[in-house]
Amino acid sequence: MKVYDAASIRNVAVVGHGGCGKTQLVSAMLFDAGMVNRLGKVDDGTTVTDYDDEEVARKHTLSASLAYAEWNKQKINLIDTPGFGNFFAEVRSGLRVADAALVVVDAVSGAEVQTEKAWAAAHELGLPRLVVLSRLDRERASLERTLESLRQSCHRTIIPIQLPIGEEKAFAGVVDLVRMKACRFSGDGAGTMTEGDIPPEMAGAAAAARDTLIEMVAEADEQLMERFFDAGTLTQEELASGLVSATAAGRLFPLVCASGLENIGVQPVLDAILAYLPSPAARPFTAVDEAGAVVSRAADEGAPYAAFVWKTVADQFAGRITMFRVYQGTLTADTSARNATRDNPERLGHLMVMQGKTAANVPEIKAGDLGAVAKLKDTRTNDTLADKAAGLTFAPIVFPDPVLSYAIEPKSRGDEDKISTAMHRLEEEDGTIRYMRDPQTGELLLAGQGQLHIEVTVAKLKRRFGVEVNLKPPRIAYRETITAKVEAHGRHKKQTGGHGQFGDCKIRMEPLPRGSEFEFVDEIFGGSIPRGFIPAVEKGVQESRLRGYLAGCPVVDIRVTLYDGQYHDVDSNELSFKTAGSLAFKDAMSKARPTLLEPVMTVEVYAPSDFAGDLMGDLNSRRGRIAGMDTRGAMTVIRAQVPMSEMLTYEQHLTSVTGGRGSYQMEYSHYDEVPTHLQPKIIAAAKAERGHAVEEEA
Repeated sequence: MKVYDAASIRNVAVVGHGGCGKTQLVSAMLFDAGMVNRLGKVDDGTTVTDYDDEEVARKHTLSASLAYAEWNKQKINLIDTPGFGNFFAEVRSGLRVADAALVVVDAVSGAEVQTEKAWAAAHELGLPRLVVLSRLDRERASLERTLESLRQSCHRTIIPIQLPIGEEKAFAGVVDLVRMKACRFSGDGAGTMTEGDIPPEMAGAAAAARDTLIEMVAEADEQLMERFFDAGTLTQEELASGLVSATAAGRLFPLVCASGLENIGVQPVLDAILAYLPSPAARPFTAVDEAGAVVSRAADEGAPYAAFVWKTVADQFAGRITMFRVYQGTLTADTSARNATRDNPERLGHLMVMQGKTAANVPEIKAGDLGAVAKLKDTRTNDTLADKAAGLTFAPIVFPDPVLSYAIEPKSRGDEDKISTAMHRLEEEDGTIRYMRDPQTGELLLAGQGQLHIEVTVAKLKRRFGVEVNLKPPRIAYRETITAKVEAHGRHKKQTGGHGQFGDCKIRMEPLPRGSEFEFVDEIFGGSIPRGFIPAVEKGVQESRLRGYLAGCPVVDIRVTLYDGQYHDVDSNELSFKTAGSLAFKDAMSKARPTLLEPVMTVEVYAPSDFAGDLMGDLNSRRGRIAGMDTRGAMTVIRAQVPMSEMLTYEQHLTSVTGGRGSYQMEYSHYDEVPTHLQPKIIAAAKAERGHAVEEEA
């Protein structure tokens, strides 16, 4: 396996909505580049990048995976990412180590919810983007309609640099508007390409589209604009170089046309990646130096090494596989490396480049390239491997907090330890899941980004680790707070033989704005409580706060001020004041008009416009507040804020109403008060559950 330098590499994250053809396109690229000897198909479960059993069974990408194509003596690293909202953290991870995004869009559906999210995430990172209009061989495929939806929802300067030759079943190739050549394909999946003149019936459309392209390239550069005004056009070289610089600067976003399944237009996509997307050598990276300042560096393979771990894979045979990008320097196989995040040494064994699940050993990995290594001892996702002389670390990828929890229990007795071991390995792989024990009920909880995310995690437990679990209904992460400012008193006095126990404290408790969590303020003067006992009061308040008052949920958005108390020279101790703090908290809660808070989600529903009225009515019935609605072609996007408790059955409802043509995504927004008439039912259910848990323990 050849080792490439930064100028000969392209790192491209392939992103887009679920079902738009990303994985099939990657499969065709690998086939055309000669990396595999047959064209893998998603429906057959034979693609390189969808190799996990769960991905094969569901026919959807569920985790970012890496492959590479060697094309025209250069290397293209392709990061195939999921298209479901539940797995969007994988998209962010892939984009983080890419130098550009390949935004794949279905030529029938146009820009969809995840298209917009991926576009926004790439914009946030300042990544150049190449748009691939995919699945042009399908019925109702349309360049014009899809381009309009893209310009409305993503960016107005998305510009075709190709036109399709035919659409739907007649799609047979593309016209390259830069070179003004027609590329036709055999249509049998072999990808055989013949280059020739533009069909006469397309000559007028191609000339007009090229004129538009020239104008937009000229507008993106002042010097080219002057040349355009002087000459009335641009030369071939000016057009090509202007397109490269405008794409790199994010002023233009070229659009190309393809069908991964029929293997039409795929080779020109590979050419466009090399021609218009930047190499790591052309894009300085940012890191954090030893002083904590953000610095910009070049991908210099001769500098001290610095690499970032963007993903960890829990492989049942190879153990932990650590995937990284080398930003500067060179990593060499069978040497020692330093984990700069944890300041630990690590032993690098075989260095690998990944082709899906298949690894090829390489002697070294240079700046700009993506690689992997197995069985590192302490290194995890978000860690930096760096020479001390580099003095660099990389900012971590921020993973979203879980939004939905299920209680899980092993199907076989005695499997709890196996669950814990397996879940620990899955947590290393997926930073968006959490596994914990509920301190109130003792139940094991699995939390994730949504129902599908949790179902996939449970399936991985079974397939990879042989652990089967039952899922209980989702648990909503309710919180409690107060609505009034009060003063309260806690006194603990216990006399036994010898030393007794005595602690006395007075507190004020008041509500804080949403999201403030908890504040403890010490206003003790004059020694009414010795300084050494004040942390014990705070601990007593904290423990009671986390146990809750109404429904066993943590109490948040409060300030507790300790302002007075009493102590006894002999009988006072930390335990006494901790108990007094707990009693004072309970006394305060009884007076402060406590109330329940529930998580509210920002929801975006994407569905055919025919169903918009029914879907808005349904969201209203779920206590949703409609925030807006956009129409894009035949599709409608509805934005709303809806309590999470009302969204638990939404997936099934949306599928049923729209016949599977609707999709939605949701993410946590904020906590809001539960309507008064609903609180007694939630509190009663929580108390019954706690009582049941106590009985079981007994």
